[in-house]
Amino acid sequence: DLVDEFVDFDKVANCPDMGLYISATNVETGRARVFHREEVSLDVVMASACLPNMFKAVEIDGVPYWDGGYMGNPVLFPFIDHSTSADIMIVQINPLMRPGTPKTARDIQNRLNEITFNGSLLRDLRTIDLIHRLIDDGALNEEEYRVMNMHMIDGCEDMLELDASSKMNSEWAFLVHLRDLGRAHADKWLTANFDKIEVESTLDLSALFGGVSAVHGANMVELRARKG
Repeated sequence: DLVDEFVDFDKVANCPDMGLYISATNVETGRARVFHREEVSLDVVMASACLPNMFKAVEIDGVPYWDGGYMGNPVLFPFIDHSTSADIMIVQINPLMRPGTPKTARDIQNRLNEITFNGSLLRDLRTIDLIHRLIDDGALNEEEYRVMNMHMIDGCEDMLELDASSKMNSEWAFLVHLRDLGRAHADKWLTANFDKIEVESTLDLSALFGGVSAVHGANMVELRARKG
């Protein structure tokens, strides 16, 4: 009801000034469905945030959908395929790493959710890294594929301090606190990296995967060379 009250979806659909992509997970096929700006509706927004343990699946044109984070959190490739920008900025609020072993049922479930929702992002980043390496090695045509500058504003240091119950905290003071944290991390990133936008990546994908992508990329190039 609140989303319906405050968002004019007709205006969203008819505003060509900015791309908008919202993903949801098709319950029947397990695949991500990416809704473009002109397709976005109240049901699409509700589907994209539908955690099946809390809400009923949202049906769109007879198809049931759950939270898009299971298969794309977020889906990155629309920004490559449908944007002229050379940069992708990821705002990371879900910790990629959380030191220590969770012991309670709630903490275990919380960490499982973090791993699950980060998995789709890491998969996309690994693929982008591989594409970059294949382009550098001449195995992919630069006219068909392009190198993207990847950036990440990472607020996870502060997110680590929040326990699982914080995800259900909708108190206004807490939401303002999160907003202020986001602004502080964005200001810090911009101060350090603004001059690198449209110039180079500030997110080291190779370091993110501990060198695994580098080995994978080299093997792919060698395999393609052998086939050639």
